[in-house]
Amino acid sequence: MSESAGIQQGSPAIGAAGSAPAAPGAGGTEGSGATVGAARIAVKKAQLRSSTRPKKLEKLGVYSSCKAEGACKCNGWKSQNPPPTPPRMDQQPNTVNLQERCRSCSHTLGDHVTHLENVSEEEMNRLLGIVLDVEYLYTCVHKEEDADTKQVYFSLFKLLRKCILQMGKPVVEAQESPPFEKPSIEQGVNNFVQYKFSHLPSKERQTIVELAKMFLNQINYWQLETPSQRRQRAPADDVAGYKVNYTRWLCYCNVPQFCDSLPRYETTQIFGRTLLRSVFTVMRKQLLEQARQEKDKLPPEKRTLILTHFPKFLSMLEEEVYSHSSPIWSEDFLAGSSGGQIAIHTLISAPPVARPLYYSTSPVPVDLSSCGSVSPARKAAAALEPSPGGEKRRPSEPLAHEETKKPRIVGDIPMELINEVMATITDPASMLGPETNLLSAHSARDEAARLEERRGVIEFHVIGNSLNQKPNKRILMWLVGLQNVFSHQLPRMPKEYITRLVFDPKHKTLSLIKDGRVIGGICFRMFPSQGFTEIVFCAVTSNEQVKGYGTHLMNHLKEYHIKHDILNFLTYADEYAIGYFKKQGFSKDIKVPKAKYVGYIKDYEGATLMGCELNPSIPYTEFSVIIKKQKEIIKKLIERKQAQIRKVYPGLSCFKEGVRQIPIESIPGIRETGWKPVGKGKELKDPDQLYSTLKTILQHVKSHQNAWPFMEPVKKTEAPGYYQVIRFPMDLKTMSERLKSRYYTTRKLFMADMQRIFTNCREYNPPESEYYKCANLLEKFFYTKIKETGLIEK
Repeated sequence: MSESAGIQQGSPAIGAAGSAPAAPGAGGTEGSGATVGAARIAVKKAQLRSSTRPKKLEKLGVYSSCKAEGACKCNGWKSQNPPPTPPRMDQQPNTVNLQERCRSCSHTLGDHVTHLENVSEEEMNRLLGIVLDVEYLYTCVHKEEDADTKQVYFSLFKLLRKCILQMGKPVVEAQESPPFEKPSIEQGVNNFVQYKFSHLPSKERQTIVELAKMFLNQINYWQLETPSQRRQRAPADDVAGYKVNYTRWLCYCNVPQFCDSLPRYETTQIFGRTLLRSVFTVMRKQLLEQARQEKDKLPPEKRTLILTHFPKFLSMLEEEVYSHSSPIWSEDFLAGSSGGQIAIHTLISAPPVARPLYYSTSPVPVDLSSCGSVSPARKAAAALEPSPGGEKRRPSEPLAHEETKKPRIVGDIPMELINEVMATITDPASMLGPETNLLSAHSARDEAARLEERRGVIEFHVIGNSLNQKPNKRILMWLVGLQNVFSHQLPRMPKEYITRLVFDPKHKTLSLIKDGRVIGGICFRMFPSQGFTEIVFCAVTSNEQVKGYGTHLMNHLKEYHIKHDILNFLTYADEYAIGYFKKQGFSKDIKVPKAKYVGYIKDYEGATLMGCELNPSIPYTEFSVIIKKQKEIIKKLIERKQAQIRKVYPGLSCFKEGVRQIPIESIPGIRETGWKPVGKGKELKDPDQLYSTLKTILQHVKSHQNAWPFMEPVKKTEAPGYYQVIRFPMDLKTMSERLKSRYYTTRKLFMADMQRIFTNCREYNPPESEYYKCANLLEKFFYTKIKETGLIEK
């Protein structure tokens, strides 16, 4: 899906999920000090994670707010008896005492870490890792002299500090998330190799690929100069634009090399031509100078490659980087047929820690001087970059590597049989028969829209307003068109409100374009730090409805969000829209914790809050095609099975004679179809073994993070009318007492009481409540544990 309007990042202080950095220089590769620093932090984390749990609690208590009653505002525990500085070597380390008072608020250390009592070791170690990253960033803030860099460090410091307090995952809110430009640097270099060298023999072309790898590897570990240094060196350049890219690079690429609490991106994968232009001249000069200085250290087989071929490679690439008409930066670039296409991954899989200029090649003599007269690349519909509809995974592509890893399950249909059946249904005549006709009741809602998109009749674009870029006339026209569509289709919404949100830079809109004009769209706002997106408006103009556009719009939006690692939608649907959202996979059972969206999502009176959880492994725009193929396969397999079973048995007459129930296996012919009786689970006859198993399950359930509403009986003061609604209350405390008294003589009694807890909760509480959600999640966990113990069949 193409983003037609780039929305700039707000300020240098916003913008990253990252970790801690090396001091920026005037450009150049990272020195060994950076590696040593990162290694030192890793050693400290390993030591801290191997310490005792009380020691871990003490460390986390320093960064945890006080939970004592009385609304204590202390945001970190401070020891009454801090260790001497420097610590005396003859003293044994003091044992941690959870009753020790805080120097700030006088409450105990235990009051600061009550929220960590039931936290797993894995989660505790994750938080400790963030603590050390916070401490390292704090040092960076105080040592850093450059104002722009210091501001980014401080923002990341606050972000990680907040994550410890809230026990959340560090995600930076930014108006634009990676990648920031298309095509990326690595894609552009890949295109360059195809454009200039596709005519070479395979061995010589492989040498060029190795040179490209070497170049991309150097960019990934290149140290950018600060905006102030760049201003002094090149005052005429676009310093504001460079500052934005420098901030992004610090946050997403440089800082995460040191603080691994946050994800790290490769520079070549999230930046494009703009950043490459800003560093290429200086980088080329320094790389060649480095090669000349180190020529005596180079292995003999690398010397010719680096001293002769690499300079020519860089010179040719420089022309394409600064040329205004180079085809390698086109998103629909496709190499000419003469050389074939080199797989992108042959270029981008550079070693993650490789620093030397000559890290790996297989030298083959190459004449670069003859590479300038290659026929220009032609543009075509099937391009390296995805079409405007987004990056799709074709369901028909064979996934051989996935097939080998996938474990075989008893009862699975052999792949040979699947392939044989597929050969019969991939025939266009059979697939477009009367049952799969577009006008058939069996056809998917989005089938017509998908065909129109394939023919180019409709297009999908994610667009938005920008305060940082020069207005794009076409984008502005589309935004006005969207405002008109939403205003006409949502008459109860004030026009001023619709206009404000459509043109708000924090909101984006997936627009549906037909014949150059807007006919529909979905306006949304992304909250990456909270893990969800709010859908604000969704509409298709009235004369274009009932064509599957709404379903196809939503499918594109789902794929767009999977690409950006946001897997939850929230929206308030009015009475007319509830049906549409239900068909698109939305429900009233909200998967996002309430604390994540309260205060973020807009509230609407008379509307129903609905949510949708996305599955990143589903290609939503092709989903109905896959389902249709699966239905066809099942239908063919049933037909084959029916052909094998020759005998026809008469109908059952026993029910006419008053029989109420018969065993399934007694139905004539049922076993011949392949049906087998399924066991319902084993009943443990040994009372001690049953007691031990049930006790283990109950302990797991009570320690689950969603068990807190069910730990004790419901108090009448907290839930008015509860005991008028719920006739048979149950809770985990009562179950523990029953278990101790050996009440549970069978697994069924135990399961019935546990199920009653969940049923009671859902009967008393509304579906959108936190309690309702806790019941659903805990119920799934309970049945997982029951299956693991073998009390019921998996």
